[in-house]
Amino acid sequence: MEIRYFKHYSSKLGRDMEFKVYGSGSGKPVMFIPCQAGRFFDFEGFKMHETWAPWIEAGQCTVYSIDCLDEIAWAAQGQDNRWRIENHERWYNYIVDEMIPTIRSMSGDQRVLTFGCSMGAMHAANLFFRRPDLFAGCFAISGLYDNKEFFGDYCDDLVYNNCPCLYLANLPQDHYYMDLYRNSDILIVCGQGAWEEPLLESTRWLDTVCCQKGIPARFEYWGLDVNHDWPWWHKMVGVYAPQLLHV
Repeated sequence: MEIRYFKHYSSKLGRDMEFKVYGSGSGKPVMFIPCQAGRFFDFEGFKMHETWAPWIEAGQCTVYSIDCLDEIAWAAQGQDNRWRIENHERWYNYIVDEMIPTIRSMSGDQRVLTFGCSMGAMHAANLFFRRPDLFAGCFAISGLYDNKEFFGDYCDDLVYNNCPCLYLANLPQDHYYMDLYRNSDILIVCGQGAWEEPLLESTRWLDTVCCQKGIPARFEYWGLDVNHDWPWWHKMVGVYAPQLLHV
């Protein structure tokens, strides 16, 4: 498997950002977002690159593993809420305006599939639902899709704009994003075992909103023995990745 490391300067963030590329650039581009306060190298550190290897090595996808800034945003509980969500919004703008053009330049100008687990799943879903014109879909595992766990009752304009359960509920039925959603791959998966309780509740909330809006998202609920941990996430990728890559 070809693995490449990159560092580039982000004018949106005023700092260097790092990422890794797994694959030759052929096939569907998949952007991996790490778990809460994780790093770009977690895709490899938690052996997820081995699970994706059959499709990477066959040229069916290339995975771009990126950095996040959760430690000064969603994970910085106890700090000023506006400061936290403004930091997240800067990261969002970095992804949309800098990282995605970089990925598209390396992958033949294709829309990108987002992928993540836990906090990475929240980001994967939120990025897709906010910009389905840029993203081909999302593969979100064991995520939260509202603000309650991280911001409690606080909800300003930016928190609202980053909580799919909230903004999708108010999306007009004639919004042009609806056609993009219908032509995308939306897969949201959650277990029902240990440490999944709040994530399962949030997933069911998003499921209800998508049903009400006619958004053709696919929700999968695994068993009561399926806990919030990497071994299960590897199994889920093994089941669903071929479907999302249409192989």
